Amino acid sequence: MKIGILSDSHDNVSALKKAVGLFNDAEVDLVLHAGDFVSPFTAGPLKELNADFIGVFGNNDGDKLNLNKALDSKVFLSPHILEVEDLKILLMHEPYLLSTIEKSGDFDVIIYGHTHEVDIRKGLSLVINPGECGGWLNGDRTIAILDTYEMKVNILRV
Repeated sequence: MKIGILSDSHDNVSALKKAVGLFNDAEVDLVLHAGDFVSPFTAGPLKELNADFIGVFGNNDGDKLNLNKALDSKVFLSPHILEVEDLKILLMHEPYLLSTIEKSGDFDVIIYGHTHEVDIRKGLSLVINPGECGGWLNGDRTIAILDTYEMKVNILRV
């Protein structure tokens, strides 16, 4: 299975459209957004995904009610636990208690955002921060694709 991962799109519709195109071209099965969509209008490009979608709210997401409604009630409070195939995944925005959670070994994959910096590391859990899709903070727009069979992560520039 291939899982597309993005975070911190921060209303950058152009970057979201490109990310959706990359995910669709890669034929991902699921896309996970680690928060900070910001406004409900960002749902437009995400509706063009050819894959299932799940997200969590970030600290900058203001109109949570309409954002969740626009994304068919698939955005959850952070952290959110999901099971995909045989993997237990923790999806969160802010990396509060990340080192403690990582050391627990309770999750196969931990996905987070908020820092706008790419972070890929393997310990008891595979930890993934795809960086920032929006590119507003450091100008580097990135997303990730996780191959769950090989447990490999590829970072793509948007």
